[in-house]
Amino acid sequence: MYVEMKNINKTFDGFQASKDVCFGIEKGKLAALLGPSGSGKTTILRMIAGLDSPDSGDIIIDGSRVNALPGSKRGIGFVFQNYALFRYMTVADNIAFGLQVQKKSKAEIKTRVEELLELISMKDLGKRYPHQLSGGQRQRVAFARALAPNPHLLLLDEPFAAIDAKVRRELRTWLREMIGRVGVTSIFVTHDQEEAMEVADTVIITNQGKVEQIGTPEEICLRPQTPFVSEFIDSTRYEAILSIK
Repeated sequence: MYVEMKNINKTFDGFQASKDVCFGIEKGKLAALLGPSGSGKTTILRMIAGLDSPDSGDIIIDGSRVNALPGSKRGIGFVFQNYALFRYMTVADNIAFGLQVQKKSKAEIKTRVEELLELISMKDLGKRYPHQLSGGQRQRVAFARALAPNPHLLLLDEPFAAIDAKVRRELRTWLREMIGRVGVTSIFVTHDQEEAMEVADTVIITNQGKVEQIGTPEEICLRPQTPFVSEFIDSTRYEAILSIK
């Protein structure tokens, strides 16, 4: 397994947000953390990112325990729900930001930015500013910026939540294709069941701080292992999606 959470516990002001959380994600896979609001999925993502620390348990990335390692040293790219683009920077400069922090040469930065603009199908929009882009385009730029430093792991916090329904459906397909092309292990948080079933290789169901079940979309839908998963997931709703996948 490339990412492992081993017996993770986390409490905030007396509230236990993570309860003995255990799971593993294979290298190159796209995993969804799916559950209702307050189920603990964002807490898990933040602990993997190094934004929060577990009270107990081990976080393993690529075979190494990273609990004490700062997030900036974990080789992680993060895509936020609200894009978090620098509004006074052009698209190209936003994408280049992480490379500048790494003190890459101007030639390296130029090549990498051009490569990513091509990847996100925005090669002619590098000089635009975020306010000149649609929501879908901004999210693509945020994705490119996270990928620019060549992270080993990509984390996405409800990446489509701020986008209207039609564009969200288009971006789901786009994200899955991009992850496949880039080959980076990725984890995204969502409360949208359809999104998780359509996009993810692996789905991790969370509830009240616990992992209820982990498996492929087919396994989650067709073989629920707990009463919560059986009630939470409407398998008949996703039959068409699963047949396409």
